[in-house]
Amino acid sequence: MAGPRRRGRVVAVPTPEEDLSVWKRLAPSGLLLVGAGTAVALDASARRSAGAPLLRWVAEGSAGLVLLNAGLSVFGEAVKRRALYDWSQRP
Repeated sequence: MAGPRRRGRVVAVPTPEEDLSVWKRLAPSGLLLVGAGTAVALDASARRSAGAPLLRWVAEGSAGLVLLNAGLSVFGEAVKRRALYDWSQRP
């Protein structure tokens, strides 16, 4: 068999070097998104406490949560890729 099959197609399996390369890009990106999302969500919370209009802080808070969750997802993929790389390097 040439590799894993998905619905009759052969799917390319990434090499360990590709996993490492993807990890190097995704890990910092994920951390930046988590930080940005946290900052935006906390700013929305401060606006709410200061009595800003409902639409303003709800929209900003929602955007912050989207950024935060996207960052966690991207960072999770980075952790997976690093684990795959480390696993391939075991003796």
